[in-house]
Amino acid sequence: MSRIESVFERLKAKGETAFIPFITVGDPNLEWTERIVSDLEKAGADIIELGIPYSDPLADGPVIQEAALRSLNQGTKITDAFELVRNLRQSGVQVPLILFTYVNPVIQWGVDNFFASAKEVGADGVIIPDLPYEESEEARLAAAKYEVDLIPLIAPTSRQRIERIAKDATGFVYCVSSLGVTGMRNQLSAELPEFVGSVRAATSLPIAVGFGVSTPEQAEQIRGFADGVIVGSAIVRRVQPLADSVAAGDQTQINQAYEDLLQFVSALKEPLRG
Repeated sequence: MSRIESVFERLKAKGETAFIPFITVGDPNLEWTERIVSDLEKAGADIIELGIPYSDPLADGPVIQEAALRSLNQGTKITDAFELVRNLRQSGVQVPLILFTYVNPVIQWGVDNFFASAKEVGADGVIIPDLPYEESEEARLAAAKYEVDLIPLIAPTSRQRIERIAKDATGFVYCVSSLGVTGMRNQLSAELPEFVGSVRAATSLPIAVGFGVSTPEQAEQIRGFADGVIVGSAIVRRVQPLADSVAAGDQTQINQAYEDLLQFVSALKEPLRG
């Protein structure tokens, strides 16, 4: 059992649902990213997704695209993401860490080398949203070789392919709550519980729901039929005022923006505690 699956097992025994926040590596900067991850763990994060900034993030909406651009403008590279994970492990961060990236950077790095590097620095999983299942064999073999979970995304349009995708998943299955790119939604799809149920019938792995989750109320809804809740854009949006304050060097605003971010994270975890 991987560290990710172990977390889900522990939470299930406690009657809790996993809280999985997403942040962009290098936003506002690498030093701040390290601090944010450490404090996310203290605020209740059970697993953390680290988005490697990329110039053409097809699955991401404007909020995360802007965060990636802020990071890229500072020169953040894949090597920085790996080094960040290494530093986090050395500083004592225990929660599973998942690298969220795209096909092209992985190919440029070398598929085998990418998963070897992920394992070496202490990452537990990888998500590649634009990797079609039909073209994923090389990545799946490399992930298995280095014992890193390759976590697939299953969208509502994938119903005919659910069994094939789910049977090769490791760690957990990422169910996409709605069509389109990442971003905050006012309400969840009424068909989401049924969709998650069809995925659950195809796998014994935990199921986490993401894309569009933005409020504690929505997190509580998802708790009723899924094992984990993933929140990205709503958190990254609250990093932006922090990034602006850091750029301006306004310590009062930095403190306020950071307090707001951590309070929001704590509020998202609260309804998932059981």
